[in-house]
Amino acid sequence: MSRNILVVIPAFNEEKFLDELIKRIERHFPPQNILVVDDGSTDNTYEIAKKLGVLTLQNQTNKGKGFSLNRGFQFAVEHGFDGVITMDADLQHDPDEIPLFLDAHNRGCDVVIGSRWRDLENMPLDRYLSNRLTTTIIDTLAGCRVEDTQSGYRLIKSDVLKKVRIKATHYDAESELIVKAARAGFKICNVSIKTIYGQEESSINKFLDTYRFIKLVFRLIFFPS
Repeated sequence: MSRNILVVIPAFNEEKFLDELIKRIERHFPPQNILVVDDGSTDNTYEIAKKLGVLTLQNQTNKGKGFSLNRGFQFAVEHGFDGVITMDADLQHDPDEIPLFLDAHNRGCDVVIGSRWRDLENMPLDRYLSNRLTTTIIDTLAGCRVEDTQSGYRLIKSDVLKKVRIKATHYDAESELIVKAARAGFKICNVSIKTIYGQEESSINKFLDTYRFIKLVFRLIFFPS
């Protein structure tokens, strides 16, 4: 089982969750395999990450989740990691499910996506409907079965990060990566994860991020490179 994996956590104003999240990830990876990319937070997210002794990057202003992920991807490639695991910073992803991703990685999967499709009872209705619609569209564009394209809990091999260029800088970056990785011939796999919603607040702008998704779909159809 490869342990040369970097856990990439894009974080914006997540001071109340970060300490617990890092401690739970450290059951599986040491601090030098954990990278927090602070996306211009106005709270103590960056300071907490530094205090916890994990790797850190900081955007001086809020640039978007996709921008932060790309910084993490670049760091992983430059420092010789075999791949990354991406997780949200708000405890919606259970670090104890990390072995599921590592097992799929060892079975030859290039991109492993955590799917909440089999555990939907805790997902709010609006998120469920959005998930189903966007997943159907991305499935069609990618030409492969992806159960949960909105899931940010993923494992991505460095081979993918080196070949696939992501232009989007917000939530649409995650959909762009799936389509371009599939089109490049990489193997996309799904693993079932729990659906966790607690006291976190969604940072998705329903109108603006929907507009970005529509632009992404248009670009992937007419300008696929």
